[in-house]
Amino acid sequence: MNIDDIRNRATTEINGAISLDELKEIRLKYLGRKKGEITLLLKSLKALSDEDKRKFGPQLQEMRENIEQALVFKKRELSEEEDWADVTLPGKRPEPGHLNLITQTETEIRRIFNSMNFSVIDGPEMEDEYHNFDALNIPAWHPAREMWDTFWIKTPDSAKKKYLLRTHTSPVQIRYMETHKPPFQIISPGKTFRYEATDSTHETNFYQLEGLMVGKDISLAHLKFVISEFFRQFFSNKNVKVRLRSSYFPFVEPGVEIDIKLDDSDWLEVAGAGMVHPKVFKYAGYNPKEWQGFAFGFGLERLIMVKYGISDIRLFNSGDLKFIKKF
Repeated sequence: MNIDDIRNRATTEINGAISLDELKEIRLKYLGRKKGEITLLLKSLKALSDEDKRKFGPQLQEMRENIEQALVFKKRELSEEEDWADVTLPGKRPEPGHLNLITQTETEIRRIFNSMNFSVIDGPEMEDEYHNFDALNIPAWHPAREMWDTFWIKTPDSAKKKYLLRTHTSPVQIRYMETHKPPFQIISPGKTFRYEATDSTHETNFYQLEGLMVGKDISLAHLKFVISEFFRQFFSNKNVKVRLRSSYFPFVEPGVEIDIKLDDSDWLEVAGAGMVHPKVFKYAGYNPKEWQGFAFGFGLERLIMVKYGISDIRLFNSGDLKFIKKF
């Protein structure tokens, strides 16, 4: 097995190549998957004795790596030469960028809720324990805390507050109520963070949108109307059906799950909602006997996946240009 002869021959041909097409043929000659000389030699190792495998295997692998490196350097050299040869030709028009699908969707959602007189507000992504949990009727001893897998921020032992990356956008509502008097209706879109295993439907970093309406006589009927109108516009489907199912969330009472049905599809759970819990109003400084309201929350990526038939939430953060350019 004359490895040095093949290496010298391949190196000479690579160095003598004068075009990228010629270099491509050389690559196929030596490294082609089916008939490349080096590829066939590597495949033939299985027929050798263990002693010969130990002898020739590393040598063949080293030769292959050397040839691949030589091809890379030569390709770079020829590419630069072709670029200089084309300096008199018209330049290539750069491909324009566009907004990410999540940004596009958030903009559309803002437009829909603005049309229903909702204001858009924002809040910090690093939140304190009080606004993220306590003020939402989830004290430290509450078993519902296990529903949120939390990224805690390391703080000195002497710190008076504990901080975390917010697990939902609900604390934005608390901060708004602390500084504003009702009646009002707001939404708060933004990033949230949860320490959990990722799969096709779960991510550690995702976008949520919370909604809150507070007034004198707000009821679940108002909630269903607002949500139904939103989904009709979002899916461009006048026949979308919405139903509320009883559920539990510590910051609302009663709590409901929101399901939708698009044409002939099955019912699909898309959001959690309910009437704001009286304790949450008390934390915000409101009199729950005077004011009442509803709140809802859903994941942006989940709605996008339903609307565009996307099967894996991890695609949003993959950096895959084929996926990004589709929308």
